[in-house]
Amino acid sequence: MLTRSEGVAVVSAHTVPNTNHSAETKPGGREKSRLARAASVEWLGQMAASLCWIASVFTYGITSAGDWLQLAAAGSWLIANIATIATAED
Repeated sequence: MLTRSEGVAVVSAHTVPNTNHSAETKPGGREKSRLARAASVEWLGQMAASLCWIASVFTYGITSAGDWLQLAAAGSWLIANIATIATAED
């Protein structure tokens, strides 16, 4: 909180309750179900992007070490997306 005291700005600290809820948590503190996560625009977008990335690597061909790294990165992204659904509680 910023207050003024004789022309000088004074900053004092106040504890504010955390009202930030992650995308995986409902306001009641419960996690989203697998189906709810899979149906979310964020998850679907992530999956589409990772699958397109993998498809582009195969479309243009694997001709160098950089292509293998691209494939590894895209595959890791895909696995992380799947793990998000697998770890959801029903």
